[in-house]
Amino acid sequence: MSKILCHYCKREVRDQDELITASKTFRLKPFHYQCFQEQEKETISQRALWIPVNGVSGNVIFLLMLALATWMLFTDAFHYLGDLIGFIALYPVILRVLSYFIYEIRLPKLDPNKKPLR
Repeated sequence: MSKILCHYCKREVRDQDELITASKTFRLKPFHYQCFQEQEKETISQRALWIPVNGVSGNVIFLLMLALATWMLFTDAFHYLGDLIGFIALYPVILRVLSYFIYEIRLPKLDPNKKPLR
């Protein structure tokens, strides 16, 4: 099993408790939660903003977009425009699933022997 390295500091992420998975323009990267906060402080423009995929906000967005995509794709709401909206709504759903299977499933829930990051 390969190590998961933080995109910001290049050190190993040891468990799910310190993992933040973030997305920017079709890229998915792992961060330590502290490194993600530093990255947000350094962000100058909206274009350089990393959006968190996991956590409470990511799970809420996942559920809302899954419901929207299901409604738009499996009903006749808005006809072809509804299908387009449904496919666009699948993007955060796919990101969340990829985040889980690429990063989160490989890490333990909590490592009791870990030392603080800094």
